[in-house]
Amino acid sequence: MNYLEFEKPLAEIEGKAAELRAMGKANPDMDVEKEAAALDAKAQKLLVDLYRNLTPWRKCQVARHPDRPHCRAYIEALFDEFTPLAGDRGFAEDEAVIGGLGRLNERPVVVIGQEKGHDTQSRLRRNFGMARPEGYRKAIRLMDLADRFGLPVITLVDTPGAYPGKGAEERGQAEAIARATQKCLALGVPLGSVIIGEGGSGGAVAFASANRVAMLEHSVYSVISPEGCASILWKDAEKMREAAEALRLTAQDLKKLEVIDRIIPEPLGGAQRDPQVMIKAVGAALRAMLKELDGKSPDALRQDRRQKFLAMGSKGLAA
Repeated sequence: MNYLEFEKPLAEIEGKAAELRAMGKANPDMDVEKEAAALDAKAQKLLVDLYRNLTPWRKCQVARHPDRPHCRAYIEALFDEFTPLAGDRGFAEDEAVIGGLGRLNERPVVVIGQEKGHDTQSRLRRNFGMARPEGYRKAIRLMDLADRFGLPVITLVDTPGAYPGKGAEERGQAEAIARATQKCLALGVPLGSVIIGEGGSGGAVAFASANRVAMLEHSVYSVISPEGCASILWKDAEKMREAAEALRLTAQDLKKLEVIDRIIPEPLGGAQRDPQVMIKAVGAALRAMLKELDGKSPDALRQDRRQKFLAMGSKGLAA
């Protein structure tokens, strides 16, 4: 288990409990279970206290936790007969974006998601979930495919933002993001999106301009990262805590502003503490969102998205 900075006291207690049990296992004559159980209870109470009222910056840290289930884990667990489709048919394959055909509870769907990777090698290969223009153009190609065959589209968002490299800009990064956003809004099939970790900048909007948008309880969704915002506003990236507060990037804030439609509760301590429970909860939310959209005509689905985005933020601002 990887512990975040604010979880260090918890790491010490759980580490002591693990040491005691290891000693007891090595020496069967030692009775350590009672003391270890007391440490477990203390750790559980501390975990509840730590996660009861997370600050926006701490939520950013949880959203970026390396042990959280990533896009690939959700696809493997939730979608039967998943068939990946690669390439943008124009330049290259972008491994930061996973997409293809699958079945959600026997229902054929098109799935598109951003994958960060789980170790150093895969993170480099996946470019830490930061898509290049060809990744967005691949997503457009798959959404066109879904529209042609009347298949719902599901997107799983987890990216710090679009890749800002020179080559990406030369190949039309901004245009690709705009086209992907436009394609989301123009689809005549249901589009449901779940922000499973970070929803960063246009890289997230290009996948999440959906009929229904859900966020995991400790995920974040923002026009810019707190560090980037602090660098621009205060010329000091260390002011990321203040920026996180100002950006209103938490699921709870965004639900009030009606930017998202639902919050998916996470296991105590975050999705990384019980990935299987989290994956099941996301599956249930996806099925519920698609059910809400069943039976709507293509024009009704487009109008649904239009009204959603036109009304966005009005309730929260009025309050």
